[in-house]
Amino acid sequence: MWAQDLRGSIAYAKATQKVGILTEEESATIISGLEKVHEEWAKGTFELKPGDEDIHTANERRLTEIIGPLGGKLHTGRSRNDQVATDTRLWIVEAERDVLKDLATLLKASSEFAREHVDVLMAGYTHLQPAQPVRFSHWLMSHMAAITRDAERLKELIPRANRCPLGSGALAGNAFGVDREFLANELGFEGVTSNSLDGVCDRDFVAEFLLWHSLLLTHLSQLAEDLIVNNMLKCVDIDDAYATGSSLMPQKKNPDALELLRGKAGVALGRAVGLMATLKGLPRAYNKDLQEDKVPLFDAVDTVKDCLAIATGVIVTMKPNPEMLMKALCPEMLATDLADYLVRKGVPFRETHHISGACVRLAEEKGVSIDTLTLEQLQAIDSRFGEDVLGVWDYEASVERKSSIGGTAKARVLEQVEKCIAFADTL
Repeated sequence: MWAQDLRGSIAYAKATQKVGILTEEESATIISGLEKVHEEWAKGTFELKPGDEDIHTANERRLTEIIGPLGGKLHTGRSRNDQVATDTRLWIVEAERDVLKDLATLLKASSEFAREHVDVLMAGYTHLQPAQPVRFSHWLMSHMAAITRDAERLKELIPRANRCPLGSGALAGNAFGVDREFLANELGFEGVTSNSLDGVCDRDFVAEFLLWHSLLLTHLSQLAEDLIVNNMLKCVDIDDAYATGSSLMPQKKNPDALELLRGKAGVALGRAVGLMATLKGLPRAYNKDLQEDKVPLFDAVDTVKDCLAIATGVIVTMKPNPEMLMKALCPEMLATDLADYLVRKGVPFRETHHISGACVRLAEEKGVSIDTLTLEQLQAIDSRFGEDVLGVWDYEASVERKSSIGGTAKARVLEQVEKCIAFADTL
């Protein structure tokens, strides 16, 4: 957070000049010195020393070495309490905006992949039991619907994080009347925190991000699990870049990247719960316990960025196997379509549900597939079945009949794709 700390110090030097603590010349000297410190960090030549307690003291120590005792004026009316709160908010807002770009990449890449494979059909499952036919692209966009909500939630976090606590002092505020709104504008914040005591100890914005990242990684874990199962069934082929072989069995191709994505969700939840446990026992104002927000926060951002990159890579390089996906379809998945057939003839659904169930039982008793039942056999169950009932056994027709918004009809799936891409363009 060295860069954020220096940004805050430069803004604070300007603010203290405005209220007469620093002269124009002193402010310029301090800012020039801070810029030199920034240059050293950027070049990797900044030298940490044993007496540096933290980033704040390290930067101020080096500033004083460069410009002399004048550097000691910078801290007038300021505390490390409001410094670290400011630095953390600056850092997390930058990180959140960066993550939004990664989310946009995943959403757009997945949507374009879905559009490319929109004609591929697959089995849809509930309770891991064959349910109804769907489009492969519809399945993929179902996961992108969850990722879209994650992106929406992250956007909603930023305004709450993007509030300036600088000028709150240790806890009671600033005794020199610094203009906090000026500080907020200088640093790109959307406003100031409303209470100085709360401003130095509020870590809601860190907790929110950790809770957010645990939900995102839960969604990525669900995507990974689906792909692991489909990879096992040979319905999709995971690219070698995201799989490994076995150290013993030469025929193995393990979806390691997906398994790691799945595993990260549990670790993410642990980070969130860990920080919440730290926060729940704190008395008001700043306490050193709050230092423990940094490791989970930094780890969370790194993990999120890595996982989004891996998920994007897996999707754009995987190959769906239309033949195996179709093989997983079975005529019994069209039992609901059989019931819907009679609904369109005016029969109440509750009645058609029982009629369709009777057809399923007859097929099971005879040991045949339901689509091989003859018209006579169907009419023996219900005379309202007509010759056109045989058209029910068509998977493509089945998915096309689901033409409401969000359904499996090709036009509706492509509509989801376009909306997802349009949303990603706003991130």
